[in-house]
Amino acid sequence: MFDPASSIIVGLEIGTSKVCAVVGELSADNALNIVGLGQARSRGVRKGEIADPQMAEEDVRHAIVEAEQMADVEIRSVFLGVTGSHLRGFNNRGVHPVVSADREIAEEDVQDVIKNAKTINLPAQNHVIHAIRQHFLVDGQDGITNPVGMLGARVEVDVHVVHGNLNRLQNAIRTVKGLQLEVDDIIFSGLAASLALLSAEQKEVGSLVIDIGGGTTEYVVYADGIIKHTGVLAVGGDHVSNDLAYGLKVPLSRAEQLKIEHGSAFVDEAVKGQTLSTANELGLPAKAVNLEHLRRIMSLRLEEILQLIEHDLVQAGALDYLRAGAFLCGGGARIPGIARLAEQIFQVPVSVGKTNSISGLKSALDQPEFAAAIGLVKFGSFQQRKRNAKGSLTDGLKSITQFFKRQ
Repeated sequence: MFDPASSIIVGLEIGTSKVCAVVGELSADNALNIVGLGQARSRGVRKGEIADPQMAEEDVRHAIVEAEQMADVEIRSVFLGVTGSHLRGFNNRGVHPVVSADREIAEEDVQDVIKNAKTINLPAQNHVIHAIRQHFLVDGQDGITNPVGMLGARVEVDVHVVHGNLNRLQNAIRTVKGLQLEVDDIIFSGLAASLALLSAEQKEVGSLVIDIGGGTTEYVVYADGIIKHTGVLAVGGDHVSNDLAYGLKVPLSRAEQLKIEHGSAFVDEAVKGQTLSTANELGLPAKAVNLEHLRRIMSLRLEEILQLIEHDLVQAGALDYLRAGAFLCGGGARIPGIARLAEQIFQVPVSVGKTNSISGLKSALDQPEFAAAIGLVKFGSFQQRKRNAKGSLTDGLKSITQFFKRQ
């Protein structure tokens, strides 16, 4: 077992193709180390959301047990990643008049303006997951990081809000609680992935993180050290497999295998005319598959996914921020040629992202499909550091904001 001075933090991602639990240890000197990893094939999730609670609960149990065994700990609570087509992100501004006689902005004014920014006219069934502070304005002067002590008649704050349908979020939470585990917090999986991959400099210069999972693709834009834009597409690697099964007239399981073994985001001249021989699960004669056809199907679907993201970034005015380029993670980042295809679409350098400022299990840190779960642990480590420093978290929004900006 670990030294009592250390703290155990667990990130749990209930994905469409896999369930992943990552265990981190926060040492007495606040260093984060990944010490355990558990995963299970996901059977109860569709497009990033719970579709069969019983099967999902069973898969989560398997992943948790495996992580406990590797890390030699008992897991009691998790930081839970959430996603789905119902999640939305947008920027909002809060305004607050300074009423003190000397017009000096106090901490109470800051809390009030943040509260105003969070008071958003959302549908009754929606829940704010994140309200991440970007920057303040005092009497129209922008770019202020902390207005306390300044003089002004009006203080404003810009926040990035991520919200989703409460019932659909609760389905994932209930699945975890059904295993007698507590949920420390819920975090948008796309934000978690960006926390794992981006350095402070990359966030400052301007970066895009794209997490291509089995059923969803999440993306996040950072610039000037703050989150500028977030989004979710209910399309992922499973849709590529479905396209292959339909287009090649093979069973879905064989389409998945062909994607992994022979897939690519490009149709190169060298593959034209090549065929693959595949055995038939029903005992029928072997079937010949045209390799060029296989890759063309994959290329078209992947191009569509990336173009949808590019179109959204253009609409949001976020494409010009990407001076550090784009970083891919999730299982889809393993597809040969995917970075080259993304470079053509976004017109910026693209690479497979690497986890930063975290040590521990190389088997987890080097795999793009574990980025979101590792980011969940990193998010939890920041909250734990705050608890250690202050005794308790008194300002959750402030903590989350500082974490997303500075880590």
